[in-house]
Amino acid sequence: MKILFVCLGNICRSPTAEGVLRTIAARDYPQLGVEVDSAGTADYHVGEPPDRRTVSAARRRGYDLAGLRARQVVAADFSRFDHMFAMDRANLDELERRRGGADAHKANLGLFLEFAAVSGAAEVPDPYHGGVEDFEHVLDLCEAGAHGLLRRLGK
Repeated sequence: MKILFVCLGNICRSPTAEGVLRTIAARDYPQLGVEVDSAGTADYHVGEPPDRRTVSAARRRGYDLAGLRARQVVAADFSRFDHMFAMDRANLDELERRRGGADAHKANLGLFLEFAAVSGAAEVPDPYHGGVEDFEHVLDLCEAGAHGLLRRLGK
């Protein structure tokens, strides 16, 4: 099972989701053999590490994001991944636009928080212009989404 998380710049939300899912899957669902990556729809930060506030917030909860580097979604991603989960509707709309004809690609597109019903949120808000609490909130949502997604895949 190959999963790609997608946000705008790939330095806050999608690398958080990647690190959270990778860690929880390895610890609690190793039998699933989940492969995970993240990317952005924009090319603003290609090659850069995640935002330092993202890395710090994740580290406080035991997630290591330091080795990740931002990249932009490419056409091959739509064939390489089984699922591509956007952090918000705008990025999902962009993925749908880029994918074009669905018949040629295997990736299922959706919103990540579809798996986090208990959160009451539909989208992961961008914490970039916020404070520490905003990065913590993103982690809360990503943890809820990861647990829900892995439970669904484990059935």
